[in-house]
Amino acid sequence: MTTIHELVKRYQGEELALPIWFEEGVLKLIDQTKLPFSEDIVTCSTVEHLAEAIRSMMIRGSGAIGICGAYGLYLAAYVSDGDPDEIKQAGKLLKSTRPTAVNLMKTVDEMVEAINGTGQDLVEGMEQKTVEILERQLAFEYELGKHGAALIEDGDTIMTHCHSGALGGAGYGGRALSVIRTAHEQGKNIHVITCETRPYLQGARITAYELKKFGIPHTLITDNMSGFCMNTGRVDKIVVGSDRVSANGDLANKVGTYMHALAAKENRIPFYTATSSHTIDFDTESGKDIEVEMRDSSEVTEIKGVKIAPEGTNALYPSFDITPNHLISGIITEKGVITAPFTDNLQTVDPKLNKIPQ
Repeated sequence: MTTIHELVKRYQGEELALPIWFEEGVLKLIDQTKLPFSEDIVTCSTVEHLAEAIRSMMIRGSGAIGICGAYGLYLAAYVSDGDPDEIKQAGKLLKSTRPTAVNLMKTVDEMVEAINGTGQDLVEGMEQKTVEILERQLAFEYELGKHGAALIEDGDTIMTHCHSGALGGAGYGGRALSVIRTAHEQGKNIHVITCETRPYLQGARITAYELKKFGIPHTLITDNMSGFCMNTGRVDKIVVGSDRVSANGDLANKVGTYMHALAAKENRIPFYTATSSHTIDFDTESGKDIEVEMRDSSEVTEIKGVKIAPEGTNALYPSFDITPNHLISGIITEKGVITAPFTDNLQTVDPKLNKIPQ
């Protein structure tokens, strides 16, 4: 039986960039809003602290906030000495933080379903379930990385959007960067174009930070340069992450993804999303049924507190957009690369049909 402390110690000894971990009775996480110039570690001693860290995007990325669901409910069990009601309330709070994040919803639900008994028996049960989820999510990254890397050829230039990497996942490469990192570690000579990703600049701040950390050659562009790069032959493939994939293969991902997919289609460039079976929402028929989180307009009119638009300017910030399935060349999962027709072929990773652990 592996304890959380043993697991964290082992992970910290490997070449992983952990977004969050448990240490001496509290949660520690990298404040991603401070990257790349400061690697501040934030302490969360309560689930309320963790929820605020998720809302404020100190921790973000579909995989990372998914494992927050496991860590958060274990923390609730730990601090409440195994009170089932406190754990359930913690789950409700965490699920309210980011409505588009299906990983978080699924992980919280799995933890709640594992509640059995009270007191220390329950604490230990929550700990073992958390360890199980963490190990599974990291395994997903290695496996989908292998499947995705098989699509990458030596000499390819790959474009990605936002940050779908280690700090947005379980520590190896998240979704998109698991593909890119695996291809690089296989010895393929690749280059990555990373879009800066307004308004939070995750591509410039975090993706470029991780690519540098992993020794992967890369070039930063602004989001509105992607069409130029595709049209002038600078891009061979596009690999993005995923915040939710509907049952028909429509993709919810960082706003701007749809724009890149349209340009890719026009220029006949393969467009892939890297995901896991855990991020596919088989209860959501299509992208039109996905709730898109709308964030505060000040996040567009200001950058780190500095105003960049006239006072009183109205602004819009949908955190995600929906890329329809006909623009997607393939969905990279831990079970393989799934292609159209997606409604039929995604059923191969539906846990209800195939008994895949979630």
